[in-house]
Amino acid sequence: MTFNKQSILRDESGATLVIAAVMLVVLTLLGMAASFASIYEVKLSGNKRGITASFYSADSGVQMAMADINNFDLPSNFKDDKYAPSFSPNPTNSKVVIHNIAGQKGAPRGLGISAMNLNFEYFLIESTGQDQIDSSLVKSTCTVDQKLVRLLPTLQGGN
Repeated sequence: MTFNKQSILRDESGATLVIAAVMLVVLTLLGMAASFASIYEVKLSGNKRGITASFYSADSGVQMAMADINNFDLPSNFKDDKYAPSFSPNPTNSKVVIHNIAGQKGAPRGLGISAMNLNFEYFLIESTGQDQIDSSLVKSTCTVDQKLVRLLPTLQGGN
């Protein structure tokens, strides 16, 4: 039995197996890349949902604090220039702290009204909200600060 060099080169019996193995590796790598990309997108959209939910939770705390004028009664509510109101219906469980800014005086800029018969009280509402979904391991947290000015009429002499 003599083997000729040309007969060995012309023998194509294993070429199909090699091509099939290479194609299988390429298709496996493409499938893994698509899987990793979709997992990344799902995590990204979950984080975005958590951040949005925590922002709206904090914003609802600010809105609930501003809705009740009794939260801004001085000095009955405030101890050390801070007051933490409690809301009976607080579905978002936002934590709200109202700070009295006692050092700031005078009319706010750009108000466009005469400040002759008015007193101004300045407050800072600080509301911290958290993502409400229990299934997430790390909860998103957002803090919203809102400055508020309360206008109080001054009492005129004899009225």
